[in-house]
Amino acid sequence: MSGYINLRGQQIHSQEWENNGEAVVLLHGGLSQTSHWDYVLAPDLEPDFHLFAYDRAGHGYTADQAESFHFKFQIREAIAYLEDVVKEPAHLIGWSDGGIIAMSIAIARPELVKSLVLIGANYHYSGTLIHLPFVEPSEEDKAEYMETSPDAPHTQVEKIKKMLSIWETEPDIPLSDLAKIQCPTLIIAGDDDVISHEHTLEMYRAIELSQLAIMPGTSHIAPKEKPALFSALVQQFLTDLNYPITKMPIRRVSNQPEE
Repeated sequence: MSGYINLRGQQIHSQEWENNGEAVVLLHGGLSQTSHWDYVLAPDLEPDFHLFAYDRAGHGYTADQAESFHFKFQIREAIAYLEDVVKEPAHLIGWSDGGIIAMSIAIARPELVKSLVLIGANYHYSGTLIHLPFVEPSEEDKAEYMETSPDAPHTQVEKIKKMLSIWETEPDIPLSDLAKIQCPTLIIAGDDDVISHEHTLEMYRAIELSQLAIMPGTSHIAPKEKPALFSALVQQFLTDLNYPITKMPIRRVSNQPEE
């Protein structure tokens, strides 16, 4: 089921798969949309979970709103979606900006979150390795924008410039807030990700119940570059949310059962 819904006075393009099971919400990346990545994971999760996704304000099929590219707006929007549409605690799978939104919800409203999968996410704007320059959208991207966005064609460039500016100062989540996250968390990054590995490791160390996967031979677009490996990691995690019991614990030594 795909179409527009009224989310507290705003028309949001939402997608819901009909299968029963625990709720999973897919949160797309910045300057992206649901259709760019749902096919990577949705077919594998659909048989066992109740999947939801939506295009955030200013993205995909959803019209722009004032302040909509700032994370405070997007977090409020996501919380409203969870409360009004999903209506139950959910597993949140967030890619890049979607991961920032997911972890922010787990901090602010932990009762809405069962688990987190964070893909190429950063908790602070300093975590990116490069300064992203403005690049004129390709003809293919322009055509897609004209086909999908309810906003005028000239706004595509305006949105890109606005998002690049915001990424220079956002997000800014204290590590002490990350330490408040108490749900099972899987952190995924490419071994050639735009987010530094040191930054990703800081997230992993701060979130007590987290697991870490660095996908070999991939970049910030890891889910599309190695979809089978990505899907296997996510499926295994969601299938068993128990804290890992390992044969040679180091970081988790205090959490292992007594023999």
